[in-house]
Amino acid sequence: MKFKNRNVKSAINLLFLLLLGGCSPPNGDEIVDKALALHGGSLYENSVIDFDFRGRHYTLERDDGLFRYHRIFLDSTGQYHDVLSNSGFERTLNGRKVPLTPEWEGKYSNSINSVAYFALLPFGLNDAAVNKAYLGEESIKGQNYYKIRVTFDQQGGGQDHEDVFVYWFRADTYRMDYLAYSYQTEEGGMRFRKAVNQREVGGIRFADYINYAAEKGNWNVEALASGFEQNELEQLSEIKLENVEVKRTLLR
Repeated sequence: MKFKNRNVKSAINLLFLLLLGGCSPPNGDEIVDKALALHGGSLYENSVIDFDFRGRHYTLERDDGLFRYHRIFLDSTGQYHDVLSNSGFERTLNGRKVPLTPEWEGKYSNSINSVAYFALLPFGLNDAAVNKAYLGEESIKGQNYYKIRVTFDQQGGGQDHEDVFVYWFRADTYRMDYLAYSYQTEEGGMRFRKAVNQREVGGIRFADYINYAAEKGNWNVEALASGFEQNELEQLSEIKLENVEVKRTLLR
């Protein structure tokens, strides 16, 4: 009888160890891969996405690594059409090319790329210049989230490669509900964003955001969710993508 009990005990211990070994904590790559699959997966790479943002019309065209981002808007001088692509940046005014200094070319490129980056999240988080670190789980408003820090290599990381981002993905669905980032341009600062009005258009998930600021020096970017929970962040603005449409196309 004692022999039997010892065998049962050994079997239970072995099963526990096997289960423990099979429950390794997730890593940043796995979490982002699952989030991308939920939000649109391969559709991001072969699509034309149109939307209006703050009075300007954007068209984001992608085809397996090729991209062409358009921005069209009007002012008192006429219609501007900006195009950022693998080949560089070009601006036209009423159909005529506008000569630009390298400084302004860089500024306009960066502004279009920034709008596209946030509109397409979490697409882009598997780019070669991206470094991901899993920071563990965190509860926000009673919901558990996987927390990922993202930094960028200088090579291929763009003009804002020193920025640091943190993303919160729901532990049960991998949906991206929150993000935060610190930036170095001008005097620098930090922002925290809550995703709202999440919807699917053409197989891709889009979100609007409520944008919050943290008082400089009082918070670390990784701790901004705590500031949000404690109502210590200042609501700055709402970020809305309007008239979103998704189509398939080829740029080749």
